[in-house]
Amino acid sequence: GHLDPGSHRKVLMKTGLVLLILGHLNFITGALVHGTVLRFVVTARDATSLHYGVTNSASVIAALLTISSGVSALLLSRYLGPAALKWALLALSACSSLCCLCCLLGLLVAIGLTLGNQGRVLLAPCSIANIALVPVPSECPFDPTRVYSSTLSLWAMSLLLEAVEIFFSTRCLLLSLDLLHL
Repeated sequence: GHLDPGSHRKVLMKTGLVLLILGHLNFITGALVHGTVLRFVVTARDATSLHYGVTNSASVIAALLTISSGVSALLLSRYLGPAALKWALLALSACSSLCCLCCLLGLLVAIGLTLGNQGRVLLAPCSIANIALVPVPSECPFDPTRVYSSTLSLWAMSLLLEAVEIFFSTRCLLLSLDLLHL
């Protein structure tokens, strides 16, 4: 059913703020993973590390799309008039939902691969056979004992954020459809 403009404004404002916050959190998470681990790991030689890199870049793009959706939802909550804004929200929230969904799947694969290879790819720059046997070698760009668990927990957090982003982006999408009377 159609909501009255007042409640549309409220819902749009809340959703927009949530998307802004989620987008920023996801952006930070992606940046952390990149800064602490992936910038040492990603090489085009190795499919797994390439997958990590692509997924992480996609996460950052998804985060930016989410932030843009949030901004347009907030703008729309202020000015319900312009059709261009409604279409912008429709397009951005659709792209954001899709991109987040792709990231969600990509992250699941990344987590699966990492658990499967027990972090070997993440620790490739350290050139050690087994993490458990070795104290921190001097040539490693990061602490190898922590990198596995921290990368996985950051990815798990990212995964959670993506899922919530999909929910709220889809909500924005439905709101914009409603506002456009489609």
